[in-house]
Amino acid sequence: MGLKSSSMTGKIFFKLIGTVLCLLIIALAAVDFLAMRVVENTYQETLERELFDKGAMLAMGLDHGLNLRDSGVVRSFAGKTRGRLTLIAQDGRVLSDSDASTDQMENHRGRPEVEAALAGRLGSARRKSTTMGVDFLYVAVPVADGALRLAVPLSEIQGQVDVIRHRLLVATAIAFLPAILIALWFARVIARRLGSIIDYAAQLARGNFQARLERTGADELGLLEIKLNETGEKLEGMFQELEREHAELEKVERVRKDFVINVSHELRTPLASIQGYTETLLDGALDDPNHNVRFLQIIRQNTERLANLTADLLTLSRVELKQQKFSFANYNVDRLLENMVDSMSPLAGRKNIRLTRIETGAPVEAFCDSEAVNQVVSNLVDNALKYTPAGGEITVGARVVSGLHTVEVFVRDTGIGIPEDELPRLFERFYRVDKARSRELGGTGLGLSIVKHLVRAQGGDVRVESTLGQGSNFIFTLPIEDLGLSEDSDIRTQLTIS
Repeated sequence: MGLKSSSMTGKIFFKLIGTVLCLLIIALAAVDFLAMRVVENTYQETLERELFDKGAMLAMGLDHGLNLRDSGVVRSFAGKTRGRLTLIAQDGRVLSDSDASTDQMENHRGRPEVEAALAGRLGSARRKSTTMGVDFLYVAVPVADGALRLAVPLSEIQGQVDVIRHRLLVATAIAFLPAILIALWFARVIARRLGSIIDYAAQLARGNFQARLERTGADELGLLEIKLNETGEKLEGMFQELEREHAELEKVERVRKDFVINVSHELRTPLASIQGYTETLLDGALDDPNHNVRFLQIIRQNTERLANLTADLLTLSRVELKQQKFSFANYNVDRLLENMVDSMSPLAGRKNIRLTRIETGAPVEAFCDSEAVNQVVSNLVDNALKYTPAGGEITVGARVVSGLHTVEVFVRDTGIGIPEDELPRLFERFYRVDKARSRELGGTGLGLSIVKHLVRAQGGDVRVESTLGQGSNFIFTLPIEDLGLSEDSDIRTQLTIS
């Protein structure tokens, strides 16, 4: 990992520094091209003005008796001016020249600089000399009876420009040295940061969503680091969620298989009993007055058991398939419990069990579904009636839990109690503490599971406290205020837990 990161950083560094050096070279070439044009033009213009000044001084000398028709004098002044000196008559004839014989020179009246000087103006031109075969810068000034021309070879000008160019390039290169050093440092920093970002992206691609980038600045790369870290966090959260969902799906599959097995087992027993006794009756027991009624009673009991099991399965299916509708509103808890106790009192009376309700004292309201609460309390009371012996007592009541904004509803009995090690699994589907006794009493094994899911669908929770041989206390909570729950059942995840 470290070697790959270093190699990547090195590649980025050399690419960046190569790019910077190319840009510096291009900039240097641009400076050379543009600056040299300016320097060359400026130098020629300056030299042209100097030649005009020298020509004007020589013209003044002619006015004071200077003899420039003498070839020796002309060559002498030409040496002092470091150029070629030519005296031209008004008709264009060359009277004297410092570098050539006048006999071999053609008439100069047609030369542009000479033509301007003969007309009384300053003239200049750049061209190749027909006499010398060399490029010259010519300037001409008017004098009495003609013109005086000074010329400098352009090769000399180019030589001076080359010197200036060399000095300028050296100065520019030296000036670029700090920029190169800064570029090296900048390329090193950027390469290291980009290398870290690329390495982090590779880790994300490999599935290492726990890795995080260290922030190295507040610039654009720093913003990219923040966004990549946010992406990593989101990917990690999504991956964890997928893992949870996968585990949940595995759990759902296990629960589904267990559910099918349990339902098959629960249905097989009453169906086998019904089939067996029906065949017995058909084989002749129907005419036996000592057994036919008892056999029919057993068939009816198993039929009721099948009906109860089917009803409970339908209730769970409605909730699980999101077909259970809830009508949430504010309800007086005492009124809900009073109605339920009144409906269950006849059954408790037949079993010689005292069913009582404890008033809350002050009006207490819960935000819930009245039908769901009625089914929850009915299931809990029915469960208590099954396991409370004759002469026992079942108490139903509620109280407000201060600070939690909830109402606790309890169903307390003086029955046989539940072993402590059985309590954690008590609300699982088809789980029974005493399987034989439960089936004998007609239990389906789904009542407490329905209680748990209906309570949770209303934003509450349920628990049990029990002491073996002394009784049990089932407690569930309901919210006092609206929790914003959907009135469509959406507790599939909860249903798969048990």
